[in-house]
Amino acid sequence: MDKFLLRQRVLDQLADDLLQAEQAARVAHETATHEENVAENKYDTLGLEAAYLATGQARRAEAIRQAMAQWRQFQPRPYDPGKGIQLGALVCLVDADGVEQQLFLGPEGGSMKLLSGAQRVQVISSEAPLCKAVLGKCEGDEVLMQVAAVRQQFEVLGVQ
Repeated sequence: MDKFLLRQRVLDQLADDLLQAEQAARVAHETATHEENVAENKYDTLGLEAAYLATGQARRAEAIRQAMAQWRQFQPRPYDPGKGIQLGALVCLVDADGVEQQLFLGPEGGSMKLLSGAQRVQVISSEAPLCKAVLGKCEGDEVLMQVAAVRQQFEVLGVQ
């Protein structure tokens, strides 16, 4: 699986997300500033609510822009068994039930699911608990993770 192609697919998805967030911010701003939404009394809050929504969407768009900048600079490197799993690794994990999953570890802001051919790849950011749990591990290592009251156990099947 080509990690640079996966990186480009993450950037494409982030670009789509950015367009949607910018459009939502524009619509909310237009609603907030429309003459029909001027408050007639203190209980008439449609314009105010739309303004809050526009602000939130604008912040979301800015977060996506920052994530895109990080992903543009991100250069996945080949796996080095001496260093263990690092950002940029493509990792195959298997859980206690024998269910396999493919993970692509990247910088912040890229958490999403992608299809690569017929294979599903979960892109996880450096801040995700699972990413932190697998960093430094090697093929054959066990990965333990506690999420709330649930303990999860995985084995690293392969790394690229």
